Amino acid sequence: MEKKAKIILDKEEIDKFIKRIAHQIIEKNSNVETLAIVGIRLRGAPLAERIVGYIKEFTGKEILLGNLDITLYRDDLTTIVEQPIIHKTEIDFDISRKNIVLVDDVLYTGRTIRCAMDALIDFGRPQKIQLAVLVDRGHREFPIRPDYVGKNLPTSCQEVVQVRLKETDGKDEVVLKEMKVE
Repeated sequence: MEKKAKIILDKEEIDKFIKRIAHQIIEKNSNVETLAIVGIRLRGAPLAERIVGYIKEFTGKEILLGNLDITLYRDDLTTIVEQPIIHKTEIDFDISRKNIVLVDDVLYTGRTIRCAMDALIDFGRPQKIQLAVLVDRGHREFPIRPDYVGKNLPTSCQEVVQVRLKETDGKDEVVLKEMKVE
């Protein structure tokens, strides 16, 4: 049973963090011509699109944008759902010799990012893979660390972080729910 959700980030705070991540990506990648942003479906994709929009606003340059579905790369696929929903991967550019920034909403165990890197490598050999996340909640099971973080949010394993975005959920907010242990 769930307890009441607590709003951690509102629309304005989410936007502020996305702008900051875009600035940091520009600072760390001086040659934006070799840069590509790839969002992990479902909520990483709209975050990636927003980051690309801000990079264009700040630099005047078009940045390559892709979306990556990792469903078939998951190591827990058979335990989470009987009939997985496969979304479309859209990477219509050569990733070889590109600096790729993977974008996701929440970094938790690191398993999603490991799957995303496996999926990405099937498209080529990037020069570098970096990671941007809106929320880093800790509790890593793999040695994966983000390069760009909106908010570090220490959590317990009994808590759930939900990112809601207007593109997927109708509104922008990050909520923290505590799961009641029975």
